[in-house]
Amino acid sequence: MADTKREIERKYEATPRTALPDLTRAAGVASVTDEGVTELDAVYYDTPDLRLAADALTLRRRTGGADAGWHLKFPVASGIRDEIRAPLSDTLPRSLAGLLRSRVRDGEVVPVVRLRSARDVRHLHDADGALLAELSVDAVHAERLTGGGETAWTEIEVELADDTDPAILDAVEKRLRKAGIRPSDAPSKLARALAETGPEPQAPPVQPGTPGTAGAAVLAYVRAQVDAIVAHDPAVRRDLPDAVHQLRVACRRLRSAFKTYRKVLDREVTDPIGEELKWLAGELGVARDQEVLDERLRARLDDLPRTLLLGPARARLRRRDAAHGRNARRQVLAALDSARYLDLLGRLDALLAGPPLRADAEGTAHGVLAAAVRKDHDRLARRIGRAVALDPGHERDLALHEARKAAKRARYAAEAARPTLGKPARKLAKRVKAVQSLLGEHQDAVVARDALRELAIVAHGAGESAFTWGLLYGREEAAADAAERELPAVWARASAPELTAALTR
Repeated sequence: MADTKREIERKYEATPRTALPDLTRAAGVASVTDEGVTELDAVYYDTPDLRLAADALTLRRRTGGADAGWHLKFPVASGIRDEIRAPLSDTLPRSLAGLLRSRVRDGEVVPVVRLRSARDVRHLHDADGALLAELSVDAVHAERLTGGGETAWTEIEVELADDTDPAILDAVEKRLRKAGIRPSDAPSKLARALAETGPEPQAPPVQPGTPGTAGAAVLAYVRAQVDAIVAHDPAVRRDLPDAVHQLRVACRRLRSAFKTYRKVLDREVTDPIGEELKWLAGELGVARDQEVLDERLRARLDDLPRTLLLGPARARLRRRDAAHGRNARRQVLAALDSARYLDLLGRLDALLAGPPLRADAEGTAHGVLAAAVRKDHDRLARRIGRAVALDPGHERDLALHEARKAAKRARYAAEAARPTLGKPARKLAKRVKAVQSLLGEHQDAVVARDALRELAIVAHGAGESAFTWGLLYGREEAAADAAERELPAVWARASAPELTAALTR
C-alpha cells in the first residue's frame, strides 16, 4: 500500500567545514534539537535513456532512516514535490509501477545511480515544542551504475513539517544567507549526481519542422498535447482532482488539431490515431461526465428549501453516485492499463519522431493557421444556424449538442494558433469559449433531465415520493430554455466579422 506526502524543501550548498548559524534567531524558531546522524543508502531507478529524470521524476529504493522503502517523487512546483511511498521490497511495487506506465511503457526501470549519505539531522521547534522543519547536513557520495563516474558533495536541506506555514522556510533561509550559505543550483540530489557522473538526461529527438512554418507551429502544439497526456496519466491513477478532465481535454485538443490542420499533417496517418484518441476520451468521459452530473444534481438539491425535499432524496442520490462512480473509475483504469492505450502512446511518439507533413506545412504559419481557424469558425456558424432553425424538442437538443462540439473545435483551433496569430486568436478563442460554455450548460441540463427521470422512476417503484425529482426536472427544463434564449446574443459577439478579419492582419 502506497501513501503520499507533500514534500516542501529547499537545498543549499555546503562543504564539510560549513558552520550552521544560530537558527533560534530565525523568526518563529524557539529551539533546535540535535537528532544525530543517520546513514542512508538509496538506489535510483530509471529507464536506460533516463526518461524519468528528463521529466524531473525520481524513483528510489532507500534503506536506513525512518522512511526506508520505495519513493516516487512527482514535481508540483519549484521546491515542492509529491512523494509517494511504498514498503521496502526487492522489486518495484505495482502501486508505483502503474504511475510510471505512461513513461516507461512496456520497458523496465534499471538502477542508474547509488547515493550514500551521512545525514546529520536537526529539528526546529516553535515555542510550544511543535516541529516546524527538519534541517539536515548531508554528506553525499554518488556512484553512476550505468557506466560513469563518482562524485561527492555536502549540502544542507531544510524540509517543512506537515501543516506548517511555509514562511518558516524564508526565516531560516534569511539566517543561512547571512552566514554566507547560498541556495543550491541543483533541483535534487539525483539531478546533481547525473550531471556530475555522466551523460545527463536528454529529451527524445523530435522533428520540429522548419522555423516559422505552419508545420513547426502545428507540431509544437501537437507535442504539447502529447506531453500533457503522458503527464496527466499518473494523476488520473492517483485520483487527483480534475485529473480525468485534464487528460480528456488533452485527447480532445489533439484530435481536434488533427482535423483542423489536416492540410499540414497527413490524414492517412492522423485519422487512425484520432480514432484511438476518440476511444480514450470516451473511456475517460464516463468518469468525467459522471463527476459533472453528480456535482450538478447535488447542487440542485442543496438549492431546494427543506420543505420541498420529500422522501430520502439525498440518500438515494448518494447511492446512485457511489455506484456510478465506482464503475466509471474501474473503466478508466482498465483503459489506462490496456495494450491499446500503450499502442496509442507509441503511435504518438512515432508521429512526433517522423511527422507526416503535407505541402502546406512549408507555408507561412500565419497564413495557413489563420485560414484553418476561419474554416472552423465558419463550420461553427453553420451548426448554430441549423440548430436555431429547428423547433424546440429532441432534434434541436441534438443539433445544439453538435454545435457545442463545433464550438470546442473552433476554440481549440484558435488557442493552437495563438502563439502565431497573437491577440486576435486569443480574443476569438475567448468569445467562442463563451458560446461553448453556454451550449455546455444546455447539454448538462438535457443530461440531468434524463438522470432525474430515471431517479423518479426508481423512487416511485420503491414506494418513495417522486415529487422532488419532478421539481428538479422542471428546473432543468427552465435552465435549458434560458440557455437557448441567451444564445443569439452570445453568438453575435463571437461571430462579429471583425473577429475573423483581424486574424489575417
